[in-house]
Amino acid sequence: MNEERKRILEMLAEGKINTDEAERLLSALSNGTEKGSDTTEKVWGHKYLRVVVEPAPGSVSTERVNIRVPLKLIRAGLKLASFIPKDAQVKVNEALHEKGIDTDFSRIKPEDLEELIGQLDNLTVDVEGKEKIRVFCE
Repeated sequence: MNEERKRILEMLAEGKINTDEAERLLSALSNGTEKGSDTTEKVWGHKYLRVVVEPAPGSVSTERVNIRVPLKLIRAGLKLASFIPKDAQVKVNEALHEKGIDTDFSRIKPEDLEELIGQLDNLTVDVEGKEKIRVFCE
């Protein structure tokens, strides 16, 4: 038995997680193992989600932002979300809804994330002629 499975079962035995949470974690662990550790790279051929903010021509600002987020980190974040207690998930979703973000992060699955990122083929947003934001995978 590998360490991750053993740890999940220990948390279940200690009452830190319930059976549904343990089942989700074990399932996520199984899916990751079956597909291999570099699933993201194999599926898309990409390793990073990139966000670049550049000033528009004629803009007063010369500041540039260049963010490169490993896709493995994003995927790991989804797995960690399953550790958030149910009552906290409800509060987070309510707070997001109040801010106009109508989503339930407890229902997002890695496959949903893969589809979303796969659709980001060179997304460009022009912010009132002041900045140009590009989101893409590399």
